[in-house]
Amino acid sequence: MSLKGKRIMLCVSGGIAVFKAAALTSKLYQEGAEVKVLMTDSASQFVTPLTFQTLSRNDVYTDTFEEKDPSSVAHIDLADWADLVLIAPATANMIGKLSNGIADDMMSTTLLATQAPIFVAPAMNVHMYEHPAVLRNMAVLKEFGCHFLEPGEGLLACGYVGKGRMAEPEDILSTLQTYFNEDTRDLKGKHVMITAGPTREPVDPVRYFTNYSSGKMGFALAEQASLRGAEVTLIAGPVQLTTPAGVNRIDVLTADEMYHAAMEVSVQADIIIKAAAVADYRPITVSKEKVKKSDDSIAIEMERTKDILSSLGEKKDNQVLIGFAAESEKVEEYAWKKLQKKNLDLVCANNITSEGAGFDKDTNIMTLIRKDGEQIHLPLQSKHDVANKILDEAIRLDGDFR
Repeated sequence: MSLKGKRIMLCVSGGIAVFKAAALTSKLYQEGAEVKVLMTDSASQFVTPLTFQTLSRNDVYTDTFEEKDPSSVAHIDLADWADLVLIAPATANMIGKLSNGIADDMMSTTLLATQAPIFVAPAMNVHMYEHPAVLRNMAVLKEFGCHFLEPGEGLLACGYVGKGRMAEPEDILSTLQTYFNEDTRDLKGKHVMITAGPTREPVDPVRYFTNYSSGKMGFALAEQASLRGAEVTLIAGPVQLTTPAGVNRIDVLTADEMYHAAMEVSVQADIIIKAAAVADYRPITVSKEKVKKSDDSIAIEMERTKDILSSLGEKKDNQVLIGFAAESEKVEEYAWKKLQKKNLDLVCANNITSEGAGFDKDTNIMTLIRKDGEQIHLPLQSKHDVANKILDEAIRLDGDFR
């Protein structure tokens, strides 16, 4: 999935993540892409245009009125030149400008003039990222067809810990490579159904049972499947993640809601990937009023929820069915039993106690086990890379059925 010869316009707006954009420029160039960089004045305060000029081997554009070639209008010429536009980092300010049609500098005028696909890599303080105005602006850009590269979580430059770190250059590069794989869109014509995230099983109007699942693995699968040409239906439990471009999302809360949604959608699906961490048990009785605390201990009687994966395994017919096994011991043994018991074609097993794996991480370590016993061991890597490996196997399995 080479980027050789691809024309990428990198728009760098002002934030501490500009240093990542410099690394990204180098990686894009090394992959054979032709990169032209636009910078805001604020971005130039963090890293100089000379750095990007050196890394891209091209002029850097910062001023609308600085016309380097008198035979053309620079921002129109750049807009027409690009095969793809990448805004990285994308600040709240630049996201707001683009979503509201504001064109008051070199970058914003060029962004409004281009007809190339636009990829947006947000980077900002966690509270800015969660502000209703920013969320609204991102939603507007998604409606316009912009692709979003989900920011990571962790320690931010401002000192806060939370969501807002620009996606890593390696992950961005992988996404662009997948996107440009136009001639071999290996999932084109396929309908992929993916479940993601946790479920919530209510106790009363204010309490519920749930788990630590963030939905990141399932959303990475949905994003990569869409980029590879699939029609994707994502059935998501309650998560704080942005819907990938081109993905049809169905939101659910409880295991029962996810069961009914999955049963309905699975009939049309060619490939089914159950990445959701669905509650195994739920309270038998749900109080309509808030349960008041007392000095006594409390016991809540639980009952089994419907086993979605088993039900899918029972009814599947020439469909690829993939499940996940998140374990803390005897990982491969338990995963193999799950594959056999639930009629799976592939099980994705990981040890949730391993560093860099498990719930709410941006990376994963996984072993893919096929029903013929073959195992594929995936070392620590981003969940987007893991997603592509799983999809590779899904395509391989789908070919076995055709």
